[in-house]
Amino acid sequence: MATKPPAADIDESRVHVTRPKQVAVGVPAVLHALQIANEQMGVARSVQTLLRVNQKDGFDCPGCAWPEEDKRHIAEFCENGAKAVAEEATLRRVGPEFFAAHSLDELRAHDDWWLGQQGRLTHPMLLEEGATHYRPISWDDALALVADALRGLDDPDEAVFYTSGRTSNEAAFLYQLLVRGLGTNNLPDCSNMCHESSGSALTETIGIGKGTVSIDDIHEADLLIVAGQNPGTNHPRMLSALEKAKQRGATIIAVNPLPEAGLLRFENPQTVRGVAFGGTQLADGFVQIRLGGDQALFQAIGKHLLEAEDAATGAVLDHEFIAAHTSGFEAYRDAMRDAAWPDLVVATGIPEDALRRVGEAVRTSKATIVCWAMGLTQHKHSVATLRDVVNVLLLQGNIGRRGAGVCPVRGHSNVQGDRTVGIYEKPSEAFLSALDREFAFAAPRAHGYDTVEAIRAMRDGRVRLFLGMGGNFVSATPDTAVVEAGMANVGLTVHVSTKLNRSHVVTGRRALILPTLGRTDRDRRAGADGSLREQRVTVEDSMGAVHASRGRLAPPSEELLSEVVIVARLCALVFGDAGAGARAAAPAPLAASFDHALPEHGAAEAERPDPAAVRHPRNVPHADWGALEADYALIRAHIERVIPGFDDYERRIDKGRTLHLPNGPRDARRFATADGRARFTVNPLEFPVIPEGRLLLQTLRSHDQYNTTIYGKDDRYRGIHGGRRVVLVNALDIAALGVTEGAVVDLVSEWAGPDGAVEERRAAEFRVVAYSTPRGNAAAYYPETNVLVPLDSVADVSGTPTSKSVVVRLEPREPVG
Repeated sequence: MATKPPAADIDESRVHVTRPKQVAVGVPAVLHALQIANEQMGVARSVQTLLRVNQKDGFDCPGCAWPEEDKRHIAEFCENGAKAVAEEATLRRVGPEFFAAHSLDELRAHDDWWLGQQGRLTHPMLLEEGATHYRPISWDDALALVADALRGLDDPDEAVFYTSGRTSNEAAFLYQLLVRGLGTNNLPDCSNMCHESSGSALTETIGIGKGTVSIDDIHEADLLIVAGQNPGTNHPRMLSALEKAKQRGATIIAVNPLPEAGLLRFENPQTVRGVAFGGTQLADGFVQIRLGGDQALFQAIGKHLLEAEDAATGAVLDHEFIAAHTSGFEAYRDAMRDAAWPDLVVATGIPEDALRRVGEAVRTSKATIVCWAMGLTQHKHSVATLRDVVNVLLLQGNIGRRGAGVCPVRGHSNVQGDRTVGIYEKPSEAFLSALDREFAFAAPRAHGYDTVEAIRAMRDGRVRLFLGMGGNFVSATPDTAVVEAGMANVGLTVHVSTKLNRSHVVTGRRALILPTLGRTDRDRRAGADGSLREQRVTVEDSMGAVHASRGRLAPPSEELLSEVVIVARLCALVFGDAGAGARAAAPAPLAASFDHALPEHGAAEAERPDPAAVRHPRNVPHADWGALEADYALIRAHIERVIPGFDDYERRIDKGRTLHLPNGPRDARRFATADGRARFTVNPLEFPVIPEGRLLLQTLRSHDQYNTTIYGKDDRYRGIHGGRRVVLVNALDIAALGVTEGAVVDLVSEWAGPDGAVEERRAAEFRVVAYSTPRGNAAAYYPETNVLVPLDSVADVSGTPTSKSVVVRLEPREPVG
């Protein structure tokens, strides 16, 4: 039976530590998932809901983006997927009476776990300037308030429009159209904080910012390198794919600072072997690399392959592929020959013979895939690191053939799809031109704010309106104190959300909460004849496969609107009659429709029209907003005409089918780079240098967590129970720093700003836990440690916050409690 939400925050004085697990999943994972599902939904609702997760006639899991095979298991979900579903399908409710009983100050005092456990939001709520409590507001008044604020901006760049990866393709496409119709590309998203480095490196080197493998490729790989990733917690269904690859003879090498259980052994609860006979050993080798040493590892692999090639006189590299499909090989070869093994050893913390063993595994592999996540993307030199990953794969032609390629494992379930349909602050000219043709307007060309730039603009008082489409911006972003102060500078903050979170209590001068349907909720819209029709949305997984998702549960409140409806009504209010009477065929040429013409593709920035000119009164997108609100298939028809690869969209997602988007490198070894070839690159070796008496901290998730959503108090795989404010430190470092295991310390980050002055940030009261991590490295959970990450400490090229490279010192204090 579902239980009431907790009355109190996590009591950190009760944290205790046990031995880390050496195996992931198994029966304990099933029992824990069912326990949380029962607490949130009750038994009957849990069964009804979980059996629909990731099924062809069901809904896409609101958790990770790992793909499904065509043949589905009856229980096509993992432990953390079950938790995500339970959190959304919960029977707990947060309505007007909740906000009447709890002041804003009271809510701010609670931790993220308590806030998230209160339940689903049920009504639009308004916080007036100077008010102590949120109060109910009608949908008409709430949307009119937002529309009035948008129309009242002096410059469209005074607004910021954030997107979470949960947003569907249909809602995201309409959302970016709203934003560009207003005249700005200020579309920061969660990708900016996670896989932006992947997109930057891959677009430059292979011409597409996505991975190049399918789920079948994972199964057929000869060698899988899983680097900077913890699939047992962050993508548990990936373990089944790795197990299948292992059973077919694949070698798996895990590369990570921490020995995560999910990289070691997997007990598949859906098989007899997994339940009764100890499961499957996954990793054949574990490379316990220093934080930030991954570039050196892949340079070591490349150097080993080139040395083996010299010794074997042409038997190691794929010379035919290199000659036909790549450029820059000679410069890369010369750079790797000059690379010094002692430098690679220092950077990785791995002896040369161990580095060569990894290189030898790559040399003898017939088909190699490299998978990675945040451990590789959140360093200053992350883009260079990922370029070197590509270099290694290109040497043996491991892109564009079965069982081989790059596999950036995305986190949120549609984060990749949102980018595909236009959630990007730096859109391509091809996309914008197609958008212009489809909606008979001129989209802005100037780049907008990414996440870090948006925070800077809020900090500096240049943002008057913030609209968040899902997510928890305040808790997800770096430099928490700066973010909170920046939010307070904003005139109106608006969050489209399913559940209460920190961003609802750290607000602008006025704030709106707009409650929305979740993935599990049934979505019915009235058609032209007045009859209700069930709607479906679509999402894209981490491997470029698009499929439909349709919720089946009655919504938690009749007051909820879908994200699509919210955005469509805002478009109607902001753009007015200009959107009425949308055309069914292609529009008239732009020159006949507007008083100015678009610049030619490739025109210099200075030659582009002034933003004020783009804000001509007639320059708004033309669409039948009411029709789009009533029938989401019409939105998909627009997507089909704007974005290549969505041909015959509606039919290809019908009856549980999957639409596989085109992928040039994978499908035809076609590389959309400047010279039409995959690019070898030369990247000077970089790695963090840790000052004496300091540690290099990585922020990470616990097992009872997904992104900023905290499901529970435990991280059972790592042996942490009952609390979250812990810091994992090598036992030798604990002794060298003069602290003791179990001591409570403040974590103080140190970062030299642009002027050379050292800036300090503090996270208070963390318990020291001895853990297997490389000397000089440490780990602690976010969002509690986001306060330590400097806003301006970002990856080169991508601008991703460097959350895996935070220099800290430990300052002892009195024990908690």
